[in-house]
Amino acid sequence: MTRPLWTSGDIELATGGKASAPFEVTGSISIDTRSLQKGDLFVALKDQRDGHDFVEAAFKAGAAGALVSRPISGGALVEVGDVLDALTQLGIAARVRCGAHRTAVTGSAGKTSVKEMLARIYRAFGPAHWNVKSFNNHWGVPLTLARMPEETERAVFEIGMNTPGEIAPRSHMVRPHTGIITCIASAHLQGLGSVEGIAEEKANIFAGLEAGGTIILPADDAFLDYLSERARNFCPTGNVETFGASPDATARIVAYETDGRTSRIEVEIVGMRASVTLDAVGAHWAQNVAASLLAASQSGLSVKESAEALSGYAPPPGRGTSETLNLPEIGEITLIDDAYNANPASMRAALISLAQRAGTRRLAALGDMREIGDTSAEEHRNLAGPIIEAGVDGVFLAGAEMQHLADALPPHLQQVSAPTSDELWNQLQKALRAGDVLLIKGSNASGMGRIADRLRQWSQPAEMGKMDGGSEGAARVS
Repeated sequence: MTRPLWTSGDIELATGGKASAPFEVTGSISIDTRSLQKGDLFVALKDQRDGHDFVEAAFKAGAAGALVSRPISGGALVEVGDVLDALTQLGIAARVRCGAHRTAVTGSAGKTSVKEMLARIYRAFGPAHWNVKSFNNHWGVPLTLARMPEETERAVFEIGMNTPGEIAPRSHMVRPHTGIITCIASAHLQGLGSVEGIAEEKANIFAGLEAGGTIILPADDAFLDYLSERARNFCPTGNVETFGASPDATARIVAYETDGRTSRIEVEIVGMRASVTLDAVGAHWAQNVAASLLAASQSGLSVKESAEALSGYAPPPGRGTSETLNLPEIGEITLIDDAYNANPASMRAALISLAQRAGTRRLAALGDMREIGDTSAEEHRNLAGPIIEAGVDGVFLAGAEMQHLADALPPHLQQVSAPTSDELWNQLQKALRAGDVLLIKGSNASGMGRIADRLRQWSQPAEMGKMDGGSEGAARVS
């Protein structure tokens, strides 16, 4: 019989709370009644809405119990003074009772991809645990820890930030054996003021590093020496390793090639060579592969084993996924959905990847990059060069900040602008032709993901028609 994730007694000991009745958490931990499963513990967090308003709904959905800060009827409770503090203590207790090798990942770009790659590798070799989606903030990290089963052998945690002082406390929660910084770039400048401020905050991923742990840094980054010094200050007994194209990198990128739909990446780690094939396009993926294989080697896995497990990886939705859609009265187009988030570095990487895609025309639908700060206008204007270099045939821009890019583009380039992504939709829809390759990218708040969703919905009638005729469905992910 599988041991419950938590018992009410365990929760009392970890949080200092008081249980109204005994219960066992046979499922996971939920903060959302819409996805809650029978046997879950419902945690009534206060964020945009007060989770206490949904406790009764959680019990009706089958919650085993609820973590609350005030009495509520409907089921068994553990009452605590502060729910988020209690969740944090529960996460720390989960870490202490579990002997898993823990990896923590941060960076201005690529951290979710590296986290997902490591999760794929780790789960191929035993019980593994990782953040779902991008649960990497003040409640996401403790929630992920608290969900970690005791039998977990390897775990990877993504840690993010928007303002100074956010990463160090989460690093201390996780106490990683391996810490990774993917890169330093212009992201969250509004909260941190400068790229130097970003580097300082990202280096705090090593604040909680276990003694003798592994420090993994980007070999080709301008802040390499600074990050290494900061990491050593946090953990003098730590071992610094690097990844990238540099000849001195511990995990050295030997080769990258693409056929426009998949990529083959060869990496050498301390004399061991390994090849990985991804369902993704763009040289930046080689950096992610090198970081992932290097980190996996620190968990006791061989480079060859890890490369075999990683091969076939495809990005999660909104992270550069390639899909072929069959649109009514138009035909097939290729959608590159990279709409989950954006900063100047990831925008440039996406445009370089677009240039490597095969298609009749290359189109880019771009939304505002948020949280750039005082340099926002300049950063948006600076995308004009990468767009031209990528050979983009048409640009569709949404948002006030993207108007700066519109003003910087040459007049001969087809472009359409709109105040919002919703207002851009009709014009984009009318412009599409068979054979187009369309990149959609923007910060999550820009709403560009809704355009990708509308395109998928638009393709469904054509897909159903093909299915009714007995042939393959129209939408496929590569």
